[in-house]
Amino acid sequence: MTDTSFEKASAAAGFVTRRTELRPRLAIVLGSGLGAFAEQLEEKTAIPFAEIPHFPQSTVPGHSGKLVIGKVAGVPVAVMQGRVHAYEGYSSEEVVFPIRVLGRMGVTQLMLTNAAGGINPGLQRGQLVLIADHINLSGRNPIAGATDDRLGPRFFDMSEAYSGRLRLLAHEAARTMEFRLDEGVYLSVLGPSFETPAEIRAFRTLGADLVGMSTVQETIAARQMGIEVLGMSCVTNLAAGLQAEPLSHEEVMETGRAVEKQLAGLLTRLVPTMG
Repeated sequence: MTDTSFEKASAAAGFVTRRTELRPRLAIVLGSGLGAFAEQLEEKTAIPFAEIPHFPQSTVPGHSGKLVIGKVAGVPVAVMQGRVHAYEGYSSEEVVFPIRVLGRMGVTQLMLTNAAGGINPGLQRGQLVLIADHINLSGRNPIAGATDDRLGPRFFDMSEAYSGRLRLLAHEAARTMEFRLDEGVYLSVLGPSFETPAEIRAFRTLGADLVGMSTVQETIAARQMGIEVLGMSCVTNLAAGLQAEPLSHEEVMETGRAVEKQLAGLLTRLVPTMG
């Protein structure tokens, strides 16, 4: 009989836990150009995605493809340097498989970061923004299809997909660094092409502040498993029609690298309060 997602995730989680004595309850996924924070972990063990059973492999520049287990201020944490996306050709089940592995490892809190286009004209390139809610226009939902109650219920509440409690902790951490975190609604599209100006105008009418190609499916899978989620976008570019220059992945990477230090400082302060 073919292994289910639950059994594959359990096998992968078992492989990871045999590689380290740490048992993190908190995990962080680092998006495009934001992976440097993982290098700051203490007592760390880095495991390439390619070594983990059933784990999908990232094909996108800026996603190094490692799971790093270590400590931040004494708090055990699992950090994913990169993720996979549906636009790479992966199914929804494959996109969220790492989240299910983290859940099977005992993770109860998940911080998802991403690079996003800024739709709200009040947002600036290089700004960090907390995700307060999302709009899923990717056409994908990882829970659709055959259900397995061991992963969680088929029908579950998404009224507070992004934890208000964790957002308050993030605001407090930002205040200690003397900067303000705005909040916004993140809209997810399939990609990989960037959006047209007309699409951006439509998304703004729908109430979106940010647009990107990740995060939402991971959030859905995490909430199914009862994992508390904190989402944060780095505005790496202004969305189509809002800046004179053509959009490019190189711009996304450049801005991500420029904000890495601020993000690392924020995470260093935030992790102990979460953990």
